[in-house]
Amino acid sequence: MKKKTLKWYLIQRFLIIMLAIYVSGELISVFYRHVVFPLLGMILDYQQVQVTGKGNIFVFMIQMLLYFAADLLPLGTAEWIQHGLSLGMGEALQININSPLYSGRWGILLRVLFIAVFLFLLGFSLLPYAAGALWYYRIVTAKVNELLEEEKEHQLAYERKRNLLLSDIAHDIKTPITTICGYSKALSEGVVEEEKRQVYLDAIYAKSMRMDELVTFLFEYVKLGSEGYVLHRKQEDLSELLRESVALVYEDFEEKRMNLIVDIPEEPVICEIDRLQMGRAIGNLLTNAVRYGREGGSVLVRLREDVITVADDGEQIDPDLAEHIFEPFARGDKARTTKGGTGLGLGIAAQIVKMHGGRLELDCHAQEGYTKAFRIRMQ
Repeated sequence: MKKKTLKWYLIQRFLIIMLAIYVSGELISVFYRHVVFPLLGMILDYQQVQVTGKGNIFVFMIQMLLYFAADLLPLGTAEWIQHGLSLGMGEALQININSPLYSGRWGILLRVLFIAVFLFLLGFSLLPYAAGALWYYRIVTAKVNELLEEEKEHQLAYERKRNLLLSDIAHDIKTPITTICGYSKALSEGVVEEEKRQVYLDAIYAKSMRMDELVTFLFEYVKLGSEGYVLHRKQEDLSELLRESVALVYEDFEEKRMNLIVDIPEEPVICEIDRLQMGRAIGNLLTNAVRYGREGGSVLVRLREDVITVADDGEQIDPDLAEHIFEPFARGDKARTTKGGTGLGLGIAAQIVKMHGGRLELDCHAQEGYTKAFRIRMQ
């Protein structure tokens, strides 16, 4: 749960509890005024009970306690406190009790008894506040436990994702290393025929480049996610950047005999971006289209306002894979063995776009005859 959402959740619950406390307190006050105190008045023989100014039920009960405790406290203490209450509450209460019960033999016992009664009533008046505090405590405790459980689940998911990432890294590095070790050993031992030496050397070079590409992508992915990394953003022309990115991979499209359709406006489309990083994100999408597009097929590169689209008519992406396509090393098993991708290109592109405040989307139901389209939305 986001901090803002949690804050409003707790504020809402707090306001609900405060309203419940207020309503409960008012109901208790009405009950005391119209039921309890008239009944006590009949027993105690009230001559006058008047509430004025800022008077409230709590002050009334405190003054009644002081009245009953007057003979039990040090001389003058009750009157001194009564005077303080009057000053603070603006002549809150005027109480005059006329009963011969307190001058007789049982006066002290009756005073203690009524002190106990008013202490009980006072405690009962405070019950809504205690219940509200307990209620809010339980709400906060339950929410904290829920957040801890969510954090635990996130941590477990992170651990699983990290272990899978390490497994994929080990898999992708081990395969070319195995080839390099085997071929280089064969060459060093002189067991390779002369006409095949160049084939072995070419394979070693290809696998070395594959490892270099993987390490480079991995370095970029980790660097973008590291704490303290910031983009160097300036006002740049997206149209010009997209044309330059297409030019860099144009020969790759030519090699696969792909029909490249470029729909980029002539007028500038100005955005505040890190030119190097955004160029890397666009380049990764174009390389992905070359690698996974259909040989002899079509690729569309389009810019509309601040939306960049790279679409192709290659194989459809499996729905299960589509849900995790922007996660590191997200590739199908077939792509892993036949296409030679690192599985980090789209993850890096998505991370770069997110750092710019935009989002990278996959459309598996692209129009115009294309099977899939990646879109960078800058806002």
